[in-house]
Amino acid sequence: MEIFLSALDTLWRVDVLLALLVGAVGGVIIGAIPGVGPAVAIAILLPATFAMEPIVGLTLLLGIYGASMYGGAIPAILINTPGTPVNALTTYDGHALTRQGQAGRALSLAYSASFCGGIISVICLITLSPYIAKVAPLFGSRDILMAALLGVILVVIAHRGQTFAAGMLVFFGMFLDTVGMESVRYTKRFTYDQAWLISGFDLIVVLLGLFALSQAFVLLVGRDTPTRAESVSGRLFSGMKELFRHKRVVGCSSGFGVVMGIIPGVGEFLAQFFSYTLAQNLSREPQLFGKGSPEGLIASESANNAVPAAAMIPLLALGIPGEALTAMMLSVFYIHSIIPGPALFQTQPDFLVTLYMCLFLVNVLVLAFLMVSTNTLLKVIAIPGRFLGACILVLSFVGVYSLRNAIVDCAVCAVFGLIGYILKRLKLPLVPIVLGMVLGGIMEQRFRASLARIETPLDFINRPVSGTIFAIIVIALVAHFVALLRARNTRRQSRPM
Repeated sequence: MEIFLSALDTLWRVDVLLALLVGAVGGVIIGAIPGVGPAVAIAILLPATFAMEPIVGLTLLLGIYGASMYGGAIPAILINTPGTPVNALTTYDGHALTRQGQAGRALSLAYSASFCGGIISVICLITLSPYIAKVAPLFGSRDILMAALLGVILVVIAHRGQTFAAGMLVFFGMFLDTVGMESVRYTKRFTYDQAWLISGFDLIVVLLGLFALSQAFVLLVGRDTPTRAESVSGRLFSGMKELFRHKRVVGCSSGFGVVMGIIPGVGEFLAQFFSYTLAQNLSREPQLFGKGSPEGLIASESANNAVPAAAMIPLLALGIPGEALTAMMLSVFYIHSIIPGPALFQTQPDFLVTLYMCLFLVNVLVLAFLMVSTNTLLKVIAIPGRFLGACILVLSFVGVYSLRNAIVDCAVCAVFGLIGYILKRLKLPLVPIVLGMVLGGIMEQRFRASLARIETPLDFINRPVSGTIFAIIVIALVAHFVALLRARNTRRQSRPM
């Protein structure tokens, strides 16, 4: 009870409430603008959060992370253009309902499903916390090393059809983390007598280049296609009542979102895919999917909004980010000397409870905001892409320069912006590079710490936790290669003789 009251006292501070409001409202607006997305916004805001208290900075970033998916449904439903990449499946049934003259119903269902998915995810996070607190101290250096290795492998195999490219990009990220002065023996690695490389590649500079600058380049070289959405009429509160007729879809889809959020390297895309497929298989009207099915819309939106809170579980318990956005948030912890992991649950439980409350309130604030301001938000859809690109470009360089007041950081950011732009044009993923940098650093640290107790390679997996994680790694790899062989055989059989 004392922890709860302490957390409540922190929550009612003006700066925390302001971060909640700005994160919730700003996230919706960012999500509603096609071509921006939460990764760009969080990358730009990240340097500013270093001057804030940890709970304030994380509340702001988590608000943008979760709220952007609500906002991303608006253009997906009204103009068939997802505001964020994870709202792509929303276009299948959401825009079909709009063409049938039911835009208000589609938005109401999307908001309600997103709210339920978000709240269920937060409840799961709160419920699982006591168990995490008990299990987390069992993780030693070898266990966290194996967990990080599992994350790397899942990042690679999650990119179906691009596993080789994802693997190369992960290793590229791991290589970037090794550049500079290493912290144990203070030896220079891959610096080539260049003074500016001694400090290595800063994660924030790389993030801003890969996500923000690359998107700015995409918008600047693209065409400004005028878009306009018609005003929405009807009661946006009616979707919650209709949602109760599809409780099974909401429960299963939110469950998929929670599970996929917990597993490192998986995220919203697979959660949506599995949820949508399951909902179609269990539906009494599967033929309506893709043509305006409310169940398809509910499955998509509840699944992707259940991921953000669940993705905090491996971050808080083990210090291992599950995807790029939680990797960005990890730097907020580090800059304030708060180390996520087993000790966090014993040393700062009030901080965690405050974080849970903020995640819960973000969903409430976003839903309330959307119910009264949807038609006003339609104006942001029409903002020209090149204007957005110019704004992102300026804000990115300002953020990078503010880190260390160094022009060289701006140059490095520009180089990674070009790399990100090229990868986007080639339709290759950016996330593996970021997770490679973060997970590679964790693996190196834990590997060094484990060496004192290692006599043979088998000692890495002779503990119950590390052995279990290693078994999961083997199963995941075997399942992946079996799926590849089956796909190869299917393609051979389908070829004409």
